[in-house]
Amino acid sequence: MRPVRFVALGDSLTEGVGDPAGAGRRGWAARLAGALAAGDARGVEFTNLAVSGAQTRDVLHRQTPAALALRPDLASVVVGVNDTLRSTFDIRAVAARLDQVYGALSGQGATLLTACLPEPGAMLGLPGALARPLARRQRAVNDVVHALSDRYGAVHLHLSEGAWVADRALWSADRLHPGERGHRQLAVRFHALLTEAGLATGRPPSPEPRSPLPGRSANLWWLATAGTGWVARRCTDLLPQLLWLAAGELRHDARGMRARLDLLASAAVSEALAALPTGPRSTADQRRRTATNRTAVPGTACAAAGRSAARTTAITG
Repeated sequence: MRPVRFVALGDSLTEGVGDPAGAGRRGWAARLAGALAAGDARGVEFTNLAVSGAQTRDVLHRQTPAALALRPDLASVVVGVNDTLRSTFDIRAVAARLDQVYGALSGQGATLLTACLPEPGAMLGLPGALARPLARRQRAVNDVVHALSDRYGAVHLHLSEGAWVADRALWSADRLHPGERGHRQLAVRFHALLTEAGLATGRPPSPEPRSPLPGRSANLWWLATAGTGWVARRCTDLLPQLLWLAAGELRHDARGMRARLDLLASAAVSEALAALPTGPRSTADQRRRTATNRTAVPGTACAAAGRSAARTTAITG
């Protein structure tokens, strides 16, 4: 009787940024894997392929082939914010890549875990003219994720809005990644959805953190070290275009035409979805469910840069 194979794909959120464990990181996916193992006599073989800074193209071309080779029973795919923070953002390309990733994993029989994410501009507290273009991009990605999660019967967690955005108890010092409490909450909510779908048993992960919340000194230290590097990397690529987008936002505001930008973004999403190949839903989806599960839960955007190796852990109950 082989263990349940759980493979996590994505960016820094799934890699575990904000949830330190010794010299490394843990994160919501690892915490979920531990709870799944505790409720299943077969145990869980967990592999984390997520890499900080990953975009949808990285998940498609690098992480998905590795995941398919592992033949997972459960595969989480949470990605997209880093795409919105690049000057190359293209919702049609994002939709096409996610469709390929979801289709490949689901077609092999894996149950998909997906999530939509909050707006990075709101998380960072950017001024309206700068935040709105990023919000529009993130809403477009979320609309695509919603549509494809429905198409492939994913277990979907709705993370794009909620009072948790202002709850400092859930966030690490950078305000872009959850802290230990936030990661635990993600694991708890995913476990609840899997239990509701009959795919998990036993107790959920503990929601209570073991580490103290980051204080003012931790916030200042992050800003003086990792934070400055993060800002510098993003400014080199994103800032020129973001300023151009902000100028366009202000021009449309002056003419009372801001709604036109929203309509154009909605049209782009419709065109991106219409351009996807049509065909039968995956075999795994036909066996499972016809609707996406959604719930509100603390979550975060992810945009840290860097690379990490896959980590496979055998967990027994």
